[in-house]
Amino acid sequence: MSKVRFYILLFTLIISVPLTAQRQKVGLVLSGGGATGLAHVGVLKALEEFGIPVDYITGTSAGALVGSLYAAGFSPEQIESFVLSEEFQMMAKGKNLPNQEFLLRKEDAHAGVVSLALSKDSLLKKSLPTNLTSSSFLDFTMLKYLGITSAQLDQDFNNLFVPFRCVASDIVQKRSVIFSNGSLNEAVRASMTYPFYLKPLEVDGTLLFDGGLYNNFPADVMFNDFAPDYIIGSNVSYNALPPDPDDLIGQLTNMLVSHTDYMLPCDEGYIIIPKTNVSTFDFGDAEKAIEDGYNSTVAIIDSILMNLTEISTKMEIEARRAKFLSKLSKKEPVFSSVQIESDGKRLKFAQKAMIRTKKNELVTLEKIEKRYYRLYSASQVDFIYPTLTLKPDSTYDLKLNIRKAKDFKIDVGGHISSRPVNTGYFGLTYQTLGGVMTTTKLESYFGKFYGSAKASVKLDLPVIFPFSTNFYLTLNRWDYFRSFATFFEDVKPSFLVQNEIYAGVRLDLPIGNNMINSFDARGFQIDNSYYQTDNFTNKDTADVTHFDGTSLSWSITQNSLNRKQFANSGHYFRLKFRYVNGDEYSLPGSTSPVDYYFTKHHSWINLSLDYQSFIIDEPVFHFGIHGQMVFNSQSLFANYTASLLAMTDFSLVPDAKTYFLPEYRSPQFVGLGVNTIFSIRKKFDLRFDGYLYQPFVKLDLLDDGSQAYSKPFKGEIFMASASLIYNSFLGPIRVTSNFFPLQANPFTFQISFGYILFNERAIR
Repeated sequence: MSKVRFYILLFTLIISVPLTAQRQKVGLVLSGGGATGLAHVGVLKALEEFGIPVDYITGTSAGALVGSLYAAGFSPEQIESFVLSEEFQMMAKGKNLPNQEFLLRKEDAHAGVVSLALSKDSLLKKSLPTNLTSSSFLDFTMLKYLGITSAQLDQDFNNLFVPFRCVASDIVQKRSVIFSNGSLNEAVRASMTYPFYLKPLEVDGTLLFDGGLYNNFPADVMFNDFAPDYIIGSNVSYNALPPDPDDLIGQLTNMLVSHTDYMLPCDEGYIIIPKTNVSTFDFGDAEKAIEDGYNSTVAIIDSILMNLTEISTKMEIEARRAKFLSKLSKKEPVFSSVQIESDGKRLKFAQKAMIRTKKNELVTLEKIEKRYYRLYSASQVDFIYPTLTLKPDSTYDLKLNIRKAKDFKIDVGGHISSRPVNTGYFGLTYQTLGGVMTTTKLESYFGKFYGSAKASVKLDLPVIFPFSTNFYLTLNRWDYFRSFATFFEDVKPSFLVQNEIYAGVRLDLPIGNNMINSFDARGFQIDNSYYQTDNFTNKDTADVTHFDGTSLSWSITQNSLNRKQFANSGHYFRLKFRYVNGDEYSLPGSTSPVDYYFTKHHSWINLSLDYQSFIIDEPVFHFGIHGQMVFNSQSLFANYTASLLAMTDFSLVPDAKTYFLPEYRSPQFVGLGVNTIFSIRKKFDLRFDGYLYQPFVKLDLLDDGSQAYSKPFKGEIFMASASLIYNSFLGPIRVTSNFFPLQANPFTFQISFGYILFNERAIR
C-alpha cells in the first residue's frame, strides 16, 4: 500500500469514528394543556417530516397522552386520525358511543334535571361528586391502545418504541410521581386526571391526579432519567397569574397548583411554543391545535437542525417503527381470567358478569368490551378502571378496580312553562350491590295539570346474560282545566280529570346492548270525570266513567337517541302489543245530554309501532324521520268522551301531551313527520317538527250527542312545532310555537324549561 493511500485511509478513520460515536440522543418533553396540548401532535408530525428522530419522551397530562401513543408505536398521522375521530370527541365529552350503552340498565326517562348521590355513612363528606364526566369509554380505549402493548413488553416503559416517562401528582405528599413501568394506560390516565373533570385513580394505594399540579413540563425528568444530548420541548402551558382579591378561581388555582419551571435544565436544547387560540377544553378544535403545532415547529425547525450533527429521514423513522411493531403479537387478544377488586374486597358477582370461570372460558377483546360496558352501566357501579397482564400461555388476565356507587340518589326537576302546565319532579333512589343488584325508587310529580306517585323495586341479576324484574305501583292524575291558557289568564273549572292506579310486574330481557324485550302484567283502575259540554259551572256535576281490569303486554325496544327529549341524533324503535280486559261503569252528570247508567265488559288488543331515525346527522344540520302507527280493536264506551279517553293519542310534538285534543285520537291511525334541526351554535338548536296525522277510522260526535265511526281515512290533519332550544347542562330551555289547526287558537306560544315527561299510562 502506498503512503498516499495509507494516509487517506487513516484520515477517513479519524473523521468517521468520532462522527459515529457522537450520534446525538434527542429527548422530547411535552407539557400538559388539555385540548391545547393536541398541538403536540403537529409538533411530532413536523419533527418526523424533517427527519429528526426522537429517542426519549417525557410528558404530563395531554403531553403524556400524545407522547405515550407515539412511544407505543403510533405514527403522528395515526395519532392525528385518532384525536380527530368521533370516538375521541365522545371520550372528551365523557360520553359513550350508542352501541356501548346498555338499554336494559338505562334508567326510565323522567323529568329530573339535577341528580345528587348521597352516602348513608356520610351525607356530605362522601356525597359531593368528584368528576363532571364519565371516563368509561376513554379508559377502555386506552387499555386497547396502550395497555396491551405495555403488557407484551413486560410493563417496562424502556422497552417501548421510544422509552417513555410521565408524571402524576400525589396530593397527600404534595409531590410528583414518575411512572417508568407498570400498566401504560394506567400511568397515562393518572397523569391526565384533571381535578373535578375525571375520576382520580388509586395506584399502589396512592390517590393520583393530573401531573400538571406539580410538574407541568417534565424536562427535569427527561434530564435525570435519560440524560439526552439534546432536548426539544413543546410547551403550550404557563403558570397562573397572581389572583385578584375577587378572583375565586384564580385563588383556588394558585393554592392547588405549584408553579412549574418551563425552562430546560441544560443549554443543549430548544423549546417550541406553539401559537394557538385553542383553549383547555375546546377538544372540538383539535384540528386547529394540530395545525398550529405543526406550523409553529416548521417555522423554527432550522434552529433545531443546526444543532444536530446527524438526522434521519421520515422513511428511516417509519422503518424503525415497523421493526418495533413486528415484535408485537398480531393475534387478537384473548382473556382467560378476570380479577375484581373493590375496597379490598372481591365482588364475585362482577366476575360472573365478565367470564365463566367454571367453564374455563376464553373471551375475545370484543366480548370483554361489551361485557365491560354492560357492567359499567349498572347504576350501583360508580367507577371501573381496567388493567391487564400477559400470562405465560399468551392469554391475558383482566383486572377491574370497581368503586360502588352511593347508596342514595336524589333527582329534582320538572317542567316550568309560561302556560299553566307547570310540574315539579322529585325522585329518591336506594340501591344495593351484590349477587343481586336492587334499585328501590320513589317518584313524585306534582302540579295543577299533572300529579303522580310511583314506587318500584327492580331486581337485576348481573351475569353474562343479565335480566331484570321490576315490581311497581303507580298513581296518575291529569287535570285538563284549560291547558290552552297562558300563565296570566284565568282558567275555568276543570272540564276533564283522569285518575288511574295500577300495579304490576315487568320482566326485561336484553337483545344485544341497545335492544330489550319486555313482558308486563298489571291490574288497573281508571276513573274519568268529565263534562260533555263547554257550558258548565262549579255547581254542575260531571259524568263519571270507571274502568277496572287487567292488562298484558309485550314490547321490543331499541333506543340510541342522544337525549331523553328533543334529540338530534340516534335512532328509536318500539313495537308493542297490549291486551286489555276490564269492566266499564258510567254515570251521567248534570250537563249530560242523555240520562244513562251504563255497564259493559271490554276486551281489546292494541298494536303500536313507534319509529324515529336521524338519517342526516352532521355537526350543523340534522334531519330525522319520526312516525307512529296504532291499531286498536277497542269497543265503544258509554259516550263519545269516554271512548276517546281510552284511545291512544297522537302526540309526537311533546307539548301536545299537555292538551286534550280530540282530533288526534282514534282507534287506528298512522302519523308521520320530519325533524329538521339546525345547530346554529354550540348547544343551540333551531328545530322544526311537522307531522301529518291520518286516522284509518275516526270517531265522530253526532248532533244528537251519540257517537259513530266516520268513513275510512277521513279526518287527516297536520301538527307542527318550531323551537329555539338551548340544551343547558341542567336541561332544555325553549322558546316554542306550536300549531294545532282545529283549535280556537291554532298557534300557541310558550317559554319553558325542563322535560315534558310523565309516568307511563295504565293502558295506553
